[in-house]
Amino acid sequence: FHSPMYFLLLNLSFVDICFVSSTIPKMLVNIQTQSQVITYKGCITQICFFMLFGALDDFLLTVMAYDRFVAICHPLHYKVIMDPQLCGLLLLVSWITSTLYSLLQSLMVSWLSFCTVLKIPHFFCELSQILQLACSDIFLNNLVNYLSEVLLAGVPFAGILYSYSKIVSCIRGIPSAQGKFKAFSTCVSHLSVVFLFYCTGLGVYLSSAATHSSHAGAVASVMYTVVTPMLNPVIYSLRN
Repeated sequence: FHSPMYFLLLNLSFVDICFVSSTIPKMLVNIQTQSQVITYKGCITQICFFMLFGALDDFLLTVMAYDRFVAICHPLHYKVIMDPQLCGLLLLVSWITSTLYSLLQSLMVSWLSFCTVLKIPHFFCELSQILQLACSDIFLNNLVNYLSEVLLAGVPFAGILYSYSKIVSCIRGIPSAQGKFKAFSTCVSHLSVVFLFYCTGLGVYLSSAATHSSHAGAVASVMYTVVTPMLNPVIYSLRN
């Protein structure tokens, strides 16, 4: 039961390290040099890698929810369903989809023309902040953003909720209290990571929509881009 979980955990840890590395090193350099400047190419590159590993984090959490669903609801068929070929295929699809998404967003930003004032109240090149500086029409960019939020965030989150609703139904059918506790303990760490990831991510979007305070948006982004990826491997490691 643990081989696919450790395989997915290894990939999640790698993606989280890369996700943090896309923003934190530059932020630390800016603090050290007291210079809050980034080149145009550097900004586009940062957007590309931030989108890539952010989407990968989302997909991996969804795949791990499916893994726990199969392990608890179909334990006798677990090794048949979650074989190495399926795990590799799910990981490959996640990488391809995330790569195409990040390249699309980066190319669409590179096609924009910008005004003379090129300053954003943030510690990294956040896409929404960059779009506000554009002088050209950003309707297509906003359309792609909304569609990607539904397809790359809403659909995986719905899949996670469906998986855990089935898990809860299976756990309720277990006769012994010890069996219920054992089954629930195998997925409680993943639930913690999922709610931490989506609650902080949702907080970023809600804070940016509800308030125009750049400070509040930056603080919410720190939770989403720094704290959550750092806690993901820790939560799993302590649980294991």
